[in-house]
Amino acid sequence: MLTNREVILAKIEVSYGVDPTPLPGTDAVLIENPAWAHEGARMNERLGIRPSLGKLQQVFGGTLATVTFDVELKGAGVAYSASVLPELDALLRMCALSSTVDTTPSSESVTYAPASTAIESGTIYYYQDGTRFILTGCRGNVSFAAEVGGVAKASFTITGHVLGSNPADVALPTPTYDSTVPPPVINGAFTIDSFTAVINALNFDLGNTVATPPDLSDVNGFGEIQVTMRDVNGSFDPEHELIATEDFIGNWKSGLSMALASGTIGANQYNSYALTMPAVYYREVAPGDRDGIRTLDLTFGATESTGDDEFSLVFN
Repeated sequence: MLTNREVILAKIEVSYGVDPTPLPGTDAVLIENPAWAHEGARMNERLGIRPSLGKLQQVFGGTLATVTFDVELKGAGVAYSASVLPELDALLRMCALSSTVDTTPSSESVTYAPASTAIESGTIYYYQDGTRFILTGCRGNVSFAAEVGGVAKASFTITGHVLGSNPADVALPTPTYDSTVPPPVINGAFTIDSFTAVINALNFDLGNTVATPPDLSDVNGFGEIQVTMRDVNGSFDPEHELIATEDFIGNWKSGLSMALASGTIGANQYNSYALTMPAVYYREVAPGDRDGIRTLDLTFGATESTGDDEFSLVFN
């Protein structure tokens, strides 16, 4: 079994925990660095008192499973519609993001933003060169990393219910991937506090809290997986400036709320994206160095402006 022969299929569920049967021709997602682990596995120790000093066999009491992987940020390459979406669409929606499709001719786009209600769930088929896990009722968290000259990535941690007897021996399917080539992270007009800062890297994390409550009626003893809180946060690394030009430290101390924008990444329509955050504040400021140039390492939190709008990620 080879570690580079793996496939992920992902599809949004109509009803929680009901497998919608993702297909390799329509629901495959090109991934990097896949891994899986049991989540919340219960092994019950038996403490019976008896003449022997040996331990009694423990009792398995159920488990969930978590899959992790990275996905490139790229558009669909053609005009967006209800059925033409970025390849990672279903995964973003499993992470408590709403999806809004604009079908205005010649300016079609898809916008993802935080959601506090009507959070969707999904099913993931995870194939490993001869075996398959089926995870239903999946929800999770995603973080994003972009570095100048590279390809931006979304890193997912998704937890789901293990369906049936998993894993099972199933041959790898033949997936159909979106052939769009991701744009490099260059030529974006990054701004913070209306100031055009010179940065090398921008990262942010939804900071979702994923709850796995118990449920006696479930085959593994777990109820609906829920996202119960989020703490959108991130970091970037601007070149330092004179205070008169941009007072990063002063803005941290004052708790100033500022707008952040990545600018548009990608030069081609239907294969570009942009991040905006209306109200960020610095959480920490530390000195840095980049090739002899003085920089700052800034971490920030993102708050709401009008509600469920800590950030907006638009593919256009």
